[in-house]
Amino acid sequence: MGPSGAVRHATGSQPGRAGGSARAVTRTLTDDPLGGTVRRTVLPSGLRVLTEAIPAMRSVSFGIWVAVGSRDETGPQGGAAHFLEHLLFKGTRKRTALDISSEIEAVGGETNAFTTKEYTTYYARVLDEDLPLAIDVMCDLVADSVLEAADVETERAVILEEIAMHDDEPGDEVHDLFARAVYGDHPLGRLISGTEETVTPMTRRQIQSFYRRRYTAPEIVIAAAGNLDHAAVVKLVRQALRGTPLDAEPAAPAPRRPETPAVRTKPAATLVEPKETEQAHVILGCPGIDRTDERRFALGVLNNVLGGGMSSRLFQEIRERRGLAYSVYSYASQYADSGLFAVYAGCAPGKVDEVLELTRAELARVAADGITEDELARGKGMSKGSFVLGLEDTGSRMSRLAKGELLYGDLMPVDELLARVDAVTLEDVNALAADLLGRPMSLAVVGPFGENDFSA
Repeated sequence: MGPSGAVRHATGSQPGRAGGSARAVTRTLTDDPLGGTVRRTVLPSGLRVLTEAIPAMRSVSFGIWVAVGSRDETGPQGGAAHFLEHLLFKGTRKRTALDISSEIEAVGGETNAFTTKEYTTYYARVLDEDLPLAIDVMCDLVADSVLEAADVETERAVILEEIAMHDDEPGDEVHDLFARAVYGDHPLGRLISGTEETVTPMTRRQIQSFYRRRYTAPEIVIAAAGNLDHAAVVKLVRQALRGTPLDAEPAAPAPRRPETPAVRTKPAATLVEPKETEQAHVILGCPGIDRTDERRFALGVLNNVLGGGMSSRLFQEIRERRGLAYSVYSYASQYADSGLFAVYAGCAPGKVDEVLELTRAELARVAADGITEDELARGKGMSKGSFVLGLEDTGSRMSRLAKGELLYGDLMPVDELLARVDAVTLEDVNALAADLLGRPMSLAVVGPFGENDFSA
């Protein structure tokens, strides 16, 4: 993840350089006392394989992570990454869509996928003895999908229904509205799913071009965690990819997404989506920090204190003391070169003004006066506990490996991460609060309101 003291890749020759040896290079990254042995292999094509061996488990989670998301689309391509995610499950040269689902379900396993703004993930969870099957199926669908024209039309209809369903969920819609308030027409401000206007005219040729240009070996990380053997996983991956477009010429792994130039955000804006709902949904927030900012550990503590749980300031003030909202919380989203910090509340439409007034007052109070020593200790404890408890299954451990490699270019051992949280000082949090919470705030509202009912 980049901080000093983090475990780096072991010394040795650089793997996978173009024109170099067609030999996979394997390294042990760490024997984590709070985890298993983590190993990393770079195939000659530049594709990376990371595993964490956890012999006490009887399952394995296997994921294929591609460094392409909705922010990599041009305006007319809006929704292409998500469209493609749907289509890859529809069939390959070896398997039909039914084959893909039935082969995994026949052994009690599960498969799924998701698209984000910066990456797309395909994963399976199976018994350890069925890992070879999962590797073969998942590598096949990601590397060798045929994208039949009939399937494009079928999934187009499904995605348009998904977009319509999303529009019927104001609690989800308000988050997209807030991203647009901060980022405007920048790709980070657009819908991951695309819109009816972009998805409807999208052609098979456009999707096929996006697929072959963006799904390349150097942009892909494969991660697995559970009861496994690293060498066996690498061998199975190479076998599954043989003869596919990902069985490519020697190349170096792609560097992680650059941190600069920083994304330009809009001036503070207010966006209102008029909708006849029984509950209003509001988000108040501002541009935050990017994912490699050294202040991210302090941000985690600050977020916990402000709105990270039932003991947080906002929850206590708005829900417990006054009963103004059923749900109120703060959150931070972080990207390669930008971020968001925001407070969400769902409340009766007639209570929105009071909720916003209390939220603004609390944010201003923390910006001016900071937090207390007791809150610092509680915020640290929440950060450490949620991280460690989140590693109790193979899926979360698989995700940690892939994100470390794909998003940070490094894997921070658990003990090192906990030490970084412990090292956060009151001065660190209060300095960040003064900077972050003093920024101009944007507002997004979904509910029975007009465009002029709110001011920034």
